Amino acid sequence: MRRLALGLLLALLIGGAYLLAFGSRHLEPRINTLAHAAPYAASARATQLHQRLIVADLHADTLLWSRDLLERASYGHVDVPRLIQGNVAVQVFAAPTKTPRGLNYERNPANSDMLTALLVLQRWPPATWTSLTERALYQARKLREAAARSNGALVLIESASGLDRYLARHQQERDTVGGVLAIEGLHALEGKLSQLDALYEAGYRMMGLTHFFDNEVGGSAHGIEKGGLTEFGRSVVRRMEELRITVDLAHASPTVINDVLEISSRPVIVSHTGVKGTCAGTRNLSDEHVRRIARSGGVIGIGFWGGPVCGIEPASIARAIRHTVGVAGVDHVALGSDFDGATRTAFDASGLARLTEALLAEGFSEGEIHKIMGMNQLRLLRQALPPN
Repeated sequence: MRRLALGLLLALLIGGAYLLAFGSRHLEPRINTLAHAAPYAASARATQLHQRLIVADLHADTLLWSRDLLERASYGHVDVPRLIQGNVAVQVFAAPTKTPRGLNYERNPANSDMLTALLVLQRWPPATWTSLTERALYQARKLREAAARSNGALVLIESASGLDRYLARHQQERDTVGGVLAIEGLHALEGKLSQLDALYEAGYRMMGLTHFFDNEVGGSAHGIEKGGLTEFGRSVVRRMEELRITVDLAHASPTVINDVLEISSRPVIVSHTGVKGTCAGTRNLSDEHVRRIARSGGVIGIGFWGGPVCGIEPASIARAIRHTVGVAGVDHVALGSDFDGATRTAFDASGLARLTEALLAEGFSEGEIHKIMGMNQLRLLRQALPPN
């Protein structure tokens, strides 16, 4: 009996060591999936146009995973080699810090977290196991350190002047990617306004107020109460405007969207979403909210997975973009892939020419496609980022 017990203990220890060493490598391919494997073919016209674009995407959760950003992976959606192959000039890297168990679009309490086990499995620093702020700071360090190791292939963008310098260089050196840091949900503040400044110093320039549950800032579209901005939330938005951090309304409740639009003096974004006009859903925007966000000078990033566009093929994304352009105008629509966000997509970052092809098929002009695929995003960044 004792020998059996020792054998079981040894098996558990070996299994635990295996999970710590290899578990996340086997886990992520089941979470960030593809309907079609690379390489991705597009028509000659679409391919030639795509290579002339300056492409920018407003949302990818790649920093959550243990892959090296500088190495091409055989799974997931984003890394620097695939971004370069897809002609992506600027990628916004978002940092999730908490995800509730039983995740769904309709109703999630805030009293559980699935990420802790993943972070332990991926051997993140122990400080991140219990602190949401530390999780955000660690993901910022990951991007900064990757940029430092990249020999200039990856550039962290923190200011408008830095964006202009990078884009001038990118015109001559297309095998480069600019990265912008964002946060997915301000529960990462842990209820402390002072943490906003710490996260700004770490490099964060966009911040989503909520994620899949209500927090101290306000209600989520997927929360229990789905309320508006709290008094703390109003203080957060005011301080974000002082620091020139862009407010991201992805996942926000309709009441939070209204509250922010009433008090905000700067453009807002919705980094990754859909619109109810083509896909009814809890997280998707009404036409009225689309119009109001456009009037703020903001942009709306259309997602690439099934939840926001009721399909994952490029035609579904293009159809949602067409409706949004019809409501808001072509200057206020953008890409918000949600690559690596526990999503299933039709292509990875290397296959974005397929979306260019779908936009052509939807009847967009080449000038309109230039705006949708990147120029709108870059205009907003140049306006919203701190000048220096």
